[in-house]
Amino acid sequence: MKTSLKLVLNVLFLVTFPFSFSQEKATPVFENGEAQIVPAFSKPESWIRHDLWVETEFDTDGDGKLDRMHVSVTRPPQTDTENLKLPVIYVSSPYFAGVAQNEEGLFWDVKHELGEAAKERVHPEVKRMGQRPVISNSHILKWVPRGYIVVHSSSPGTGLSDGSPTVGGDNESLAPKAVIEWLTGKAKGYTEREGSEEVIAYWSTGKVGMTGTSYNGTIPLAAATTGVEGLEAIIPIAPNTSYYHYYRSNGLVRSPGGYLGEDIDVLYDFIHSGDESKRAYGNRVIRDTEMKNGMDRLTGDYNDFWAGRDYINDMEPMKAALLMSHGFNDWNVMPEHSYRIYEQAKKQDIPAQIYYHQNGHGGPPPISMMNRWFTHYLHGIDNGVENDAKAWIVRENDAPDSPTSYKDYPNPDASEVTLFLENGGLKTGSLTIEKPKNQGKENLVDDYQFSGDDLAQAESSNNRLLYVTQTLSKDVHLSGLANATITLASSKPAANLSVWLVSLPWNTDKNAKITDNIITRGWADPQNHKSLTESEPLVPGKFYTISFDLQPDDQIIPKGQQIALMIFSSDNQYTLLPNPGTELTIDLEKTSLRLPVVGGEKALKSAMETP
Repeated sequence: MKTSLKLVLNVLFLVTFPFSFSQEKATPVFENGEAQIVPAFSKPESWIRHDLWVETEFDTDGDGKLDRMHVSVTRPPQTDTENLKLPVIYVSSPYFAGVAQNEEGLFWDVKHELGEAAKERVHPEVKRMGQRPVISNSHILKWVPRGYIVVHSSSPGTGLSDGSPTVGGDNESLAPKAVIEWLTGKAKGYTEREGSEEVIAYWSTGKVGMTGTSYNGTIPLAAATTGVEGLEAIIPIAPNTSYYHYYRSNGLVRSPGGYLGEDIDVLYDFIHSGDESKRAYGNRVIRDTEMKNGMDRLTGDYNDFWAGRDYINDMEPMKAALLMSHGFNDWNVMPEHSYRIYEQAKKQDIPAQIYYHQNGHGGPPPISMMNRWFTHYLHGIDNGVENDAKAWIVRENDAPDSPTSYKDYPNPDASEVTLFLENGGLKTGSLTIEKPKNQGKENLVDDYQFSGDDLAQAESSNNRLLYVTQTLSKDVHLSGLANATITLASSKPAANLSVWLVSLPWNTDKNAKITDNIITRGWADPQNHKSLTESEPLVPGKFYTISFDLQPDDQIIPKGQQIALMIFSSDNQYTLLPNPGTELTIDLEKTSLRLPVVGGEKALKSAMETP
């Protein structure tokens, strides 16, 4: 009797408390508007990893079949065991299978006269790494524990993906579009590169975010310009948003910093790690025809080829929320790349914020910023991120994870102040707010053997003109685009024009901060003084006026320094290097510098007054 009663009581207990012995299901956890690390999602040994191929709408390797992109998925086990659906963070790259070796002759020879063709360069072959491209774990370790699925794909013509690289062509936008459409159930994925067994992304909520750095940061923007449904937010870090702006500057053939002689066809060879048997087709059709006919290293003009690789021209369909990140001292992918896209996004009423730091290439926003962005737009948590400050600037002495918030970038309190030139530039002329009279003209002689750093530090030089403000008695905050308007004559039909804005005295300490000396820079081709799309040879001795923006900046120049404008010709870190001897004559009366000063003319005047 007692045994029967005990059995009945145990049964009643189980019926009354059916979950007392079951484990609670794992779900994303949010605190203070951010996705938190969930222990149940944080066991790499339990993660489900698999590869597949997503079919696209194009054939760019000439085999008569639609190209398929290799995709790698990493997801928590609960997406199978508990039917948990999660949003996706997606990274795409041309680098996952390795790149070409830096062989002698890979880059274009830059030592030749302007307008002359350089000798043909070497075309290296990429030795693909392994049977499966090496996919970075950094995003996986960051996001899977926080309740996301992480997806990687190799871009067309790289790794185990079909197709040919086009370096900014349409297929590099349509490839990630296809992967996103597979994640939202609108495109087909397969277990094999050429198989017919389909794979369904049953574990995806259909909400996708993208991020990545450099080329990997370009691809999120490329995908967003297609307007693909499901791509809710992107965080491009130091993205190349226009291959013209990467390899040219205001009509001038200009290399990215650190890669003198690189051009778009060099990058093509560098990343072409796809199927060896298909490479010859891409080389013939893309590199040796489309690129060879379109890139135009002779004039540097903007044309249809470059317009087709400028993402600002494709932004109309874009709706993904945009968090841009860039370094003001990135002289590889220069800060104008993010600035121009951010400006256009605002014009289109796309939710947008921008994060700038003071360092070089790369550098993501703080994890908390990225987390809030993805938490809101992918998980749908109302954390108010859309009402946060629009601009975040890391000040000169602050850590990258401690940016200062501003209403916008450029700083809304900044306004242009025009500065004029007083002669003496072979040593040190002056930059003044009041326009002086009868300053005449000054000459410089091109000689690439002197670096910009050397010229800025020289007490006097025939190879540059230098104009400086008075020593600042107060800090001066610059925010936005400086602009140079220069009236010049050349002794030859073509000449390089380089402009640096520097802070003097130059800090020669080997441990000098990256912000200590160079404020910003710019380059231009005087042959394009009328038009970016049509250049015309200069008539020797005739004066032309050219006006162009320098790279965007937000920097506080400390008191005790002088702001200096340096004008020279060939920049041996960036431009073609013709034989020394070209003479440039600058008309000081018709040359000026516009600075974006927080507080405007009043603030700059106050800082330039003797205390």
